[in-house]
Amino acid sequence: MPGMVAKRYNPVVIAMAKRLEARGLTAKAIVGASMRKLVHLIYGVVKSGQPFDARIALSKLEFQEGI
Repeated sequence: MPGMVAKRYNPVVIAMAKRLEARGLTAKAIVGASMRKLVHLIYGVVKSGQPFDARIALSKLEFQEGI
């Protein structure tokens, strides 16, 4: 459920889901990737001690586009 909600409301996960959908991944695979992305975002917030900032995460996502 958190992956499905994030896919609908979180701008970082929305951008990633659109990219994965364009590559032809199935809906279940996109939800799984969304859950994994959420775990990484949560870990980053806990580790850094700073509140979530979508601009930081989106800039990292743009970097991943070239990989």
